[in-house]
Amino acid sequence: MPGKIAIAVVLAGLAGGTARAEDEAAVPEPMPIGTMSELMIKLMYPASDAILYVESRAPTNEVEWNELQAQALLLAESANLIMMPSRVVGDRDQWMRDARLMFDAGAAAYEAALDQDLDALIALNEQVYMSCVVCHRRTRPDYGRNYKRFEDPPSAEPRVP
Repeated sequence: MPGKIAIAVVLAGLAGGTARAEDEAAVPEPMPIGTMSELMIKLMYPASDAILYVESRAPTNEVEWNELQAQALLLAESANLIMMPSRVVGDRDQWMRDARLMFDAGAAAYEAALDQDLDALIALNEQVYMSCVVCHRRTRPDYGRNYKRFEDPPSAEPRVP
């Protein structure tokens, strides 16, 4: 009997040691998989477009409302993805404030989509749009310049083929 007790004590000690080792192990940090460009093109643009164009693409049935809810949720959660330390661009505090604008717009859109409140979603268009523009103006030096070319006077020099 004393041998069985000794074995039980050893096994309990080993089990306790394993549990403590797991408790003391470093908590894994989130690791990005996609680039910021991939997040924008594959997640944020389609999600924001679902809100920005909701008036012309209004859901008409439960399936479409569920899809819109998913897009709004994705927009809000995408803000969390860009708040990962490895994705911060420029001043961290400003980046986090900009990301929070998208989070707030996406969260509000998600709530409105859950309520199937089309008017509230339409009213959120400006908030969603501005959450994008504010960040892009700060982080993309050429943002909006491609539209300016139409305002520039034509060049006096002929084009050489």
